[in-house]
Amino acid sequence: MAPSNQISQRYSQQINAWIYPLFEQNWRLFAPDPESVSRQVSVRTESIAADGTRQTSDWFDLTAVDDADVQHNAFPSHTAQNMLRRAWTSYLESHGNDDQAHSARALMFQEYLRNIAVERLTAHQRGTFQAIQLRVVTRPIEPPAQPSHPRPIAKTSVDTRYLPWWKVAPNGN
Repeated sequence: MAPSNQISQRYSQQINAWIYPLFEQNWRLFAPDPESVSRQVSVRTESIAADGTRQTSDWFDLTAVDDADVQHNAFPSHTAQNMLRRAWTSYLESHGNDDQAHSARALMFQEYLRNIAVERLTAHQRGTFQAIQLRVVTRPIEPPAQPSHPRPIAKTSVDTRYLPWWKVAPNGN
């Protein structure tokens, strides 16, 4: 998206409806902000058996799928590198810690994250399910060692966040 101007300010609501989240652009390409944490996003499913009992699957690592798509690929796609990470960041910024969508935009990011998870999960696993749950494990990244200084002891605090169960329609949405 271009820097702010009179037209973009006046029509920001209409522009944002078309741009976010699928075509979002920012200036980070020219001044990247390196990640200070690594995140592992996993998903599990819930289905209802013929006898009416609920069955919960094991966790499926969505981040590992992205990492595998990038590894040994000289020209990895932008989606393999950033889609899941950016969807999580947008969800986190719009929801905070309570996992409640307080705006239409927040709900859109929630649906976007859910749809990515469902799409990637169904590409790797067979079967039907009625709901998914995401788990995000966040670990700090150690700063690089300085030649003249010993490597600082990194904080080992790992944060694990479980999102609420989200219903999934038979068409995946």
